[in-house]
Amino acid sequence: MRITNLNPDHDIGASAWFVDIEGHKLLLDSGIHPKREGREGLPLFGKVSEEDIDAIVLTHCHHDHVGSIPVALKNFPHARVLMTELSYFLVERILHNSVNVMQRQRDELGIREYPLYTHEEVDEFASVFQGFKYRREIDWTPPHQARAGKRAPTLEFFDAGHTLGSAGVLLRGGRQTLFYTGDVCFHDQTILRSAQFGEVKADVMIMETTRGGRARPPGFTREGEVKRFEKAVTEVLAAKGSLLIPAFALGRTQEVLTMLAVMMQEGRLKRQPVYIGGLGRVFTEIYDLESHRVNRQHAGMRLTEALDLQVLPPAKVQSMKLTGSNLFVLTSGMMSPNTAAHDLATRMVRDERHGIFFVGYADPETPGGRLKGSKKGEQFWFSEQGGDLLRRCRMEDFDLTSHAHREDLLELVGQVDPRLLVLGHGDQKARAWFADEVRRRYPRIRVTQPGPGEMTEG
Repeated sequence: MRITNLNPDHDIGASAWFVDIEGHKLLLDSGIHPKREGREGLPLFGKVSEEDIDAIVLTHCHHDHVGSIPVALKNFPHARVLMTELSYFLVERILHNSVNVMQRQRDELGIREYPLYTHEEVDEFASVFQGFKYRREIDWTPPHQARAGKRAPTLEFFDAGHTLGSAGVLLRGGRQTLFYTGDVCFHDQTILRSAQFGEVKADVMIMETTRGGRARPPGFTREGEVKRFEKAVTEVLAAKGSLLIPAFALGRTQEVLTMLAVMMQEGRLKRQPVYIGGLGRVFTEIYDLESHRVNRQHAGMRLTEALDLQVLPPAKVQSMKLTGSNLFVLTSGMMSPNTAAHDLATRMVRDERHGIFFVGYADPETPGGRLKGSKKGEQFWFSEQGGDLLRRCRMEDFDLTSHAHREDLLELVGQVDPRLLVLGHGDQKARAWFADEVRRRYPRIRVTQPGPGEMTEG
């Protein structure tokens, strides 16, 4: 077995792994690096340009895992694209939105390489997309590659509990097995239940390490964090301030909306409109339509019925009145320039009545990350468009992660019991923690951290 890390950087970036299992070749994920522009953000496809790749397997539809699929298919035109049936309902919308964003960045930032693919190419490539149920063994190699008397590799998706359609992937060869965690969550969220990996065993495991550098504080519980969130929400609205919750359109938005819906249903929050972005509304409708296929909490709840969701057009962000306890759940989670969350924050940040609450990761080098790191009563640099801002508003950060805590991932290593553990999708500090802990706790497991373009043999 050969495994090559195609992420162009050492951090959480363009997730993509090349795997050669007994002569059969595939990609696990095909993302785009969120902090790099143009082709610099693509996986290192050139490292495997001579390989005949049969399939591209997707774990879930976040941009850093699927954003470069059309580019991958230009490089590997014979590949099929395999994913869960729930991801199948999402992926084309994600890619079309990516085209829109790249076109805007070309015009506004002068990035001449954009778009890296077109709407027409997304439509054309969609014909090779295939969606499958969880826990079904899938033949993914072309029939002509079957070798006499030898079992062709198969794959199986396991519910990862991270976001709608997310999956861990088990590859079974004739002699070896590989398990790829993707992004995984081992605790129940407000809307989705935890991962269902069962009793997976594998010879080799590729594991995300996102929270490896973050210990769970003593006494921390998700239930306690939810209560803290609810208390803070009611305090801001009771003071007639407006509340902005920047959130990724897929996953975080639906989690926050479910929390608000439960609060309203149980009488802890008055019923009122919730302003969201257009893409967030689309994904929320898909969450509702496909709820019967999902292992979720509040199974009977339809967010589009439980809440008065109103799409806030970008043109109205600057004219929207902020008095009267407004609720905004807007893209993007990191407050990227030229998004509703970014532009609304520039209006709200100076007023102590308002609140801006973070419910997920915001890179320190983004506007959201700089706001998170700011101090009340002091100026900070927000962005090129926003300039220097004086923060007077209430700012809170809630740990409502959809990634597994590092202690839970360490338990997973013991369960899967691989002879080789490959670490990725985390910064150097996070990967180092796992490497040290696995060697201490499971000394017979070989641990490797391949850098960009580096290959590991299993």
